[in-house]
Amino acid sequence: MLLSPKKVKYRKWQKARCNRKRILMPTKGSNVCFGDYGIQAITKARISSHHIEATRRVVVKTIGKDARMWIRIFPDRPYTKKPSEVGMGKGKGNPEGFEVEILPGKIIYEFSGVTEEVASEAARKCGKKLPLKVKITKRD
Repeated sequence: MLLSPKKVKYRKWQKARCNRKRILMPTKGSNVCFGDYGIQAITKARISSHHIEATRRVVVKTIGKDARMWIRIFPDRPYTKKPSEVGMGKGKGNPEGFEVEILPGKIIYEFSGVTEEVASEAARKCGKKLPLKVKITKRD
């Protein structure tokens, strides 16, 4: 079950311009709100719905049945891809899937009902599946 929005306003979006010198920190979603532990992004990246599903499966296996998990991100931005061996030009490719842009400091997953060792193991496995660096954070 891949995450995707039911309806989008625009079929194709433009890529956002990014100033590499100035990376903003998110104001929303940077604190652990629902669970006891959270997986927080350290670097900036775009995460597709395939990444979210792969990490969700790994985290669910690691934390077990008794624990509770929350996904704090949702892929709402379509990305496009041109077919292989197609020349330059001739317009933009067809929509391929959905992704979300993650800024450093954003909480990606939260879970409760686990020990700190299990939470750190889940964060380590989650970091292997994602295209960014992550760390584990506790609730304040």
